Amino acid sequence: MLRFKLKELLAEKSFREGRKITLEEVAKLTGVNRATLSKMNNPLGHNTTTNNLDALCKFFDCQIGELVEFVPDDK
Repeated sequence: MLRFKLKELLAEKSFREGRKITLEEVAKLTGVNRATLSKMNNPLGHNTTTNNLDALCKFFDCQIGELVEFVPDDK
């Protein structure tokens, strides 16, 4: 399963900039739908497009591995 580390990146960017950054702001600045961002924040994961991943990596100035991590499914 892929896990999006959106919460961690939001907290880190908010701390660096000394202000609260909302998902609404991220949506407006990246063009990624607010509902999509909310689903990505869900710990169960969400399927999204590479365009969304690209926009988020640009916004957070990060590599894909900082945004998404692979978590093996428990079997």
